[in-house]
Amino acid sequence: MSKKIVNNELPENYEELKKAANRTSNWRARYDAVEELGKYNTSQVIDIMKSRLANDPVYKIQEAAYRILLEFGEEAALPARKKFEVIKGANKVFVRVKKSLPADHSFEDFATKLKRMRIDVYDAYEGEKGSEFKAWLENEWANLK
Repeated sequence: MSKKIVNNELPENYEELKKAANRTSNWRARYDAVEELGKYNTSQVIDIMKSRLANDPVYKIQEAAYRILLEFGEEAALPARKKFEVIKGANKVFVRVKKSLPADHSFEDFATKLKRMRIDVYDAYEGEKGSEFKAWLENEWANLK
């Protein structure tokens, strides 16, 4: 399944794809936009790929941007995968959400409020942790003071 590279022209829906590639509340939309934009070797797309490579909190998106940059013949280095905090200060966000809930709240209450208050944090960790996300978040919640 080889990818067709269209040189020196932008897709008709470029502005929409550009917005999706930068949408902090939806890692899947960012990933899909990066993959779609990766078919167009233009300076604008290269700039977006470099930004996703350097700044995206979800490693899968960084990997896609890296691969696309290499396919375009650009020099790129894949950053090391973050071992601890995917989003700087996330633990403080978790504590704030937990403290804003009644003492007898459930994990589901916590997860719902986190998603409502900080979808960017929720989404980044969901994208990074994959199928282990719920168990990981529940463990984080249980260990909050």
